[in-house]
Amino acid sequence: MTSPALTLDSIRGRAVLTVEEAGNLLGLARASAYASAARGELPTRRFGRRLLVPVPALLALLGATEPLE
Repeated sequence: MTSPALTLDSIRGRAVLTVEEAGNLLGLARASAYASAARGELPTRRFGRRLLVPVPALLALLGATEPLE
């Protein structure tokens, strides 16, 4: 089952994304997204065993830092 395509507008109400969701948004394969996270190129935070991407940090990385609604 595939999830709907994410856009910058669709993530603005969320606090975090999975690494896979962030990769999809950036046009990266799952393995490439995790490799980018491991290299520190993709901002992540670990919560227990989960590795998550904070939306504000991702938006800042992309230069899309206009105010969230």
